[in-house]
Amino acid sequence: MASSENPQLDPQALNGEEQLPLPLDSAPLPPPVLLPPSPSSSGENPVWSGWDVLLIIGFTLLMFVITQLIIAPGLLRFAYPHTRWLDVAQKPVSALLAQLLTYIVVALYMILLIEGKYHTRFWQSILWNWPRSGAATFVGLGVLMLGLDFLGRLLPMPKNTPFDQFFARPSDAYLTAVFAVTLGPLWEELLFRGFLYPVLARRLGVVWGIVLTAVPFGLMHYLQYRSWGAVLIIFLVGVILTTVRAMTKSVASSFLAHAGYNATLMVLAAVATDGFRHMDKASCLLF
Repeated sequence: MASSENPQLDPQALNGEEQLPLPLDSAPLPPPVLLPPSPSSSGENPVWSGWDVLLIIGFTLLMFVITQLIIAPGLLRFAYPHTRWLDVAQKPVSALLAQLLTYIVVALYMILLIEGKYHTRFWQSILWNWPRSGAATFVGLGVLMLGLDFLGRLLPMPKNTPFDQFFARPSDAYLTAVFAVTLGPLWEELLFRGFLYPVLARRLGVVWGIVLTAVPFGLMHYLQYRSWGAVLIIFLVGVILTTVRAMTKSVASSFLAHAGYNATLMVLAAVATDGFRHMDKASCLLF
């Protein structure tokens, strides 16, 4: 009796050989599809690693020593011929020149790292994202952050700090003020909010990323003030700046807030001291 089914015929069936179904594990598999790594729950997915950030920090410290060794002999010969090398290295002009050269070299290294090693655009990778509108808002936020300095009146703050020497002469003070509202905050934002925060947020989440980014930001300024009260205030400033970076996905926004904060301090200090000529009238300056 013929079957009601009409099976497909193939050459083996016609030759009298029964075609057996292939086992599941021997079926051909589709080629693997390589997907880009998915961002973490924090939304941060930098191409660089934590080791890259540590390398940048180490390279910065090394470059600062090297630039000091390069600058000091010239200053000893032409500007301070009867001064010890260690004292020359602590002069405002020496420290600022060393920072200037260091920041330029390290910034070039950052760009080469991102564009050379990871083959992606630098400013796009760090989420610079200059705000198309409302830039004044972030500058205004920096001005409002000045309220944190009133906390210093409640904390044990030293009357004299190593940073005071940067305002010993009006010329040094103006040079420091220009640096404090331009290259200083720019480099710090690139390092802390541009490179460090995304790595921490990807691994630990937004909250811990904000806190742990602000900790080294505050500690970095300890040698300037030799005061844990000052470090606490700068830590809180760092928390606000990193929160701005986390909420806006923009390092440019945190830079504007940082520059606005520093600029407000400088303007108030210049007004209070009659153009940095009577620094005894100035309150504690914090960056």
